[in-house]
Amino acid sequence: MKNPTFASNRAEEEAPSNCFSELSKRIVSKQRDLSRLIIIGDRILVRPTEGGEQTDSGLFLPPSVVEKEKVRKGYVMKVGPGYPIPMPFDNVEPWEDQRDKVKYIPLQARPGDLALFLQKDAIEVQYQQEKYFIVAQQSILMLERDDELFD
Repeated sequence: MKNPTFASNRAEEEAPSNCFSELSKRIVSKQRDLSRLIIIGDRILVRPTEGGEQTDSGLFLPPSVVEKEKVRKGYVMKVGPGYPIPMPFDNVEPWEDQRDKVKYIPLQARPGDLALFLQKDAIEVQYQQEKYFIVAQQSILMLERDDELFD
């Protein structure tokens, strides 16, 4: 005989991945609002998750407590071009336009990823009445990616 609580627990475990997928799709669609922003170098624009989380023991933490944490999480909204690769100096003429020849090593993060990052290295900005963080790639500890989003 099957245990009915086991079936309900399995449904609860599967629900967060569907919620993550739906939320990621909404975040990527919201990226169109940020089309005027240009992220520079190895920086990443992150929209923090809403405050007010629940601990394992069931305590509800208000947003003011969550904001003081050392590690925060949020969704990647935009990504800079990456790390610039130095140009070789052979065959460089002073009249040539060098701006078009810059190449970059791309970053690992993609829009829609869930990022865990260090709060102390993040810069908080307000854009269109919404709070964002600008974070260097070196300050991101982990990314969670929904591959269905990029197919």
